[in-house]
Amino acid sequence: MAYILRRLVFLCLTLVFISIITFLVFRILPGDPVQIMLGPDADPARITAVRHQLGLDQPLFEQYIHLIQGFVKGDLGESLRFSMPVKTLILARLPLTFSLALMSLVIVVFVSIPLGVLAAIRKNSWGDIILSSITQVGMAIPTFFVGMLLMILFGSMFRLFSPGGYIPWGESFFGALGSLLLPALTIAIPQIAVCFRYVRNEILEQTTMDYVRTARGKGATERATLFKHILRNSLIPVLTVFGLILAEVIAGTIVVEQVFSLPGIGTLLITSVSGRDFPVVQGLVLYIAFVVVCINFIVDLLYRVLDPRIRLK
Repeated sequence: MAYILRRLVFLCLTLVFISIITFLVFRILPGDPVQIMLGPDADPARITAVRHQLGLDQPLFEQYIHLIQGFVKGDLGESLRFSMPVKTLILARLPLTFSLALMSLVIVVFVSIPLGVLAAIRKNSWGDIILSSITQVGMAIPTFFVGMLLMILFGSMFRLFSPGGYIPWGESFFGALGSLLLPALTIAIPQIAVCFRYVRNEILEQTTMDYVRTARGKGATERATLFKHILRNSLIPVLTVFGLILAEVIAGTIVVEQVFSLPGIGTLLITSVSGRDFPVVQGLVLYIAFVVVCINFIVDLLYRVLDPRIRLK
């Protein structure tokens, strides 16, 4: 229980620190967001009224307290560009981004772990060399370039998938699946490369441990030794890396949604930044930070479940 409480305190402190940095950054940027919203020829009285309506004429400390109170209550303010609550904007685009991230994670897990195990048990074989070379290339190619290649290959040349756009799940399940598959692969490919290498290296390291020799000495088969002992202990450090992969997947949706013209949270963030719609940007940054910190918190708890040594500390 003490471990969980410490992690919860760390989670809260991290969110407070991120909120302070986000709040201050958007206050020191040049330019008046109200002036940008109303245009260069706006009436000064109108500008003053809008600034008062948005609370921008209050002291910075009061503005920050209002921001935190709104975040706790689920009220992230009103968009300067769309003239609607930020919460409504986020909730309208959240299903797409969530579906895209989930599909990417499923692909990463079900591709990287089996390939990592296969490469480890066949160390230095042609299959291991080929897989290691491919993953090295996958780690080096930028995400947006992977998306462009997939769009050209499967969208334009073979016409297997639509190269852009989005079909909601409510309209067509298979249509939505087809419109998100290429973007999900775009996000997953670099993360598959990272996860594959960690799984392979950890399995190879675990095979040299004394407990593996003991299991084999007791007559355990290679299959039982691999799945009951080596794989479980290998996934303990991989789980920590997987927390970073989750954060990378969330960040990858921002770029990929732009490449594939998907109306998700990433597209909303880019549009809001370019339009200086700082209530939306603040809300999205806090939302993304909250999700990433919560993911790391869950990973810490799972790490404690898998590794008994942490429970004994």
